Amino acid sequence: METKPKNILVCVAWPYVNGPPHLGHIAGMSIPADIFGRYNRLIGNNVAMVSGSDMHGTPVTLLANDLGVTPEEISKKYHDIWSKSLNDMNFQYDLYTHTHTDNHKNIVQEIFKTLLEKGYLEIREQLMPYSITENIFLSDRLVEGECPYGDNDKARGDQCDVCGKTLDPSDLGNIRSKRDGSIPEFRKTSHFFLKLSEMEEDIKKWIQSKKDWRQNVKNQSLSFINEGLKDRAITRDLSWGIDIPVDGWEDKKIYVWFEAVIGYISATVELFKNSDNPEQWREFWENTSSESYYFQGKDNIPFHSIILPAILLGIEGKNLPTEVVANEYLNFSGKEFSKSKNWAVWLPDFLEKYSPDSLRYYLTSIMPETSDSDFTWEGYLSSNNNELVANLGNFIHRILTMAHKNFDGKIPKFDKNANSSKEIIDKCNEAISEVGNSISKRKFRESLNKLMALSKYGNQFLDKNEPWKKMKENKDEAGEILGQSIIIINTLSSILEPFLPESSKKLQNILFDKEINEWKIILPESGKPFKKPVPLFEKLDEEIVLMENRNSLNE
Repeated sequence: METKPKNILVCVAWPYVNGPPHLGHIAGMSIPADIFGRYNRLIGNNVAMVSGSDMHGTPVTLLANDLGVTPEEISKKYHDIWSKSLNDMNFQYDLYTHTHTDNHKNIVQEIFKTLLEKGYLEIREQLMPYSITENIFLSDRLVEGECPYGDNDKARGDQCDVCGKTLDPSDLGNIRSKRDGSIPEFRKTSHFFLKLSEMEEDIKKWIQSKKDWRQNVKNQSLSFINEGLKDRAITRDLSWGIDIPVDGWEDKKIYVWFEAVIGYISATVELFKNSDNPEQWREFWENTSSESYYFQGKDNIPFHSIILPAILLGIEGKNLPTEVVANEYLNFSGKEFSKSKNWAVWLPDFLEKYSPDSLRYYLTSIMPETSDSDFTWEGYLSSNNNELVANLGNFIHRILTMAHKNFDGKIPKFDKNANSSKEIIDKCNEAISEVGNSISKRKFRESLNKLMALSKYGNQFLDKNEPWKKMKENKDEAGEILGQSIIIINTLSSILEPFLPESSKKLQNILFDKEINEWKIILPESGKPFKKPVPLFEKLDEEIVLMENRNSLNE
């Protein structure tokens, strides 16, 4: 019986666009999301992969002030840079939008009004830090101080990056302005609060029901809840952002984190708005059999496991996340990526010199799924030269070059029913199943290892049977070995696609003169012509390590 395709919503974290993307941004969110989305398309599911640029974050306002331009100008500039870089990485977003659209504004305001009507929003006074030197209220990210829960004197007013807890500015000890180091005073201001405390039990039961979530996500989420959810202000004293749809509140805006998580809904609506079926978005959000996966860094866990579900519970009728897939951090040579300290490998710069697939491969192989991991130029070089070139590329190129040269550019004749062929077919089917199962379970490093194990098996089969020696003695026997080896190559061309789409496309064009886009073995046809092979991967000079490390230190 044929399985009915699932609706799979792939939601990728919305980056602040106050600078170009660096590798830390994409390692934990875009790469796993793209692997997952591509795989689900290949197996026939209906996928909507959405995200966009967070245009209203405080970092955007800060940068605009420093440069003497408007927040809209600076956010548009970096949105375009992000869009190009993500496209150059071959990330298959169905829509990469931004939060400064009429569509997003209208949906956010509509949800705000719904929560207000249902009694989940309440006006309260609170004390917020006010800068005497600048005569402005300082938003959460404009202040820092001592975290009340641990040893960190640079916790932000919204969150501590060390312990992961969400905070209010009033929680901080020795609070100071990040703008000029001055000590703010706390003044009363009125804001709308989301009554998280009223939803605490429902959110707790929902999280506890999730048996296959990553332990770090579940533990961190339950830790927040067990301490008691505090009602949180969802408006701010800002001039840049989405207007509050209530008379008399013109001098304040909706809090960026409230509106950013609603972006997953507004982006899905926007995706289908001009299609033949504008209401198709409801299939992904209101059909209870649909699934949704949220790919994030660990600092975004509470916003997706608590605040977003609270909003969805409040408005009713929308699916809660199937899973919040949060990764730990990717560091750079032992230190955190840092825009302010210019300690980063910037994605646009990287792609001017190196291939996207070589980066996709390396970042998948070191993906920080359960603990922080480290990008190093030494690791990147080794990954490219010793794994992509020497293992995968070498196997594919040796076989196809030998077959093309000695058999008139055609697949050599071989017996598909021979025991040796059946053994290879079984091995390939096993790889297809195992790689797919690992991707389905969001175990991306494991899935890549299983893919590379098939390539290693192919190399071992080749070295054991030595067709280059048999070519002179018994060409038919050599052809049999090469034809059987091409079974493995055909399989690799399919299962490579979620990980290395550019290389998969190049290989499929050599083998089939077209893209296949199927998650299965396509058995080679004896006598069928194929194009002259070209190497899929390029060996890198060892000098790049010294050069790139020197560049990093000089920046």
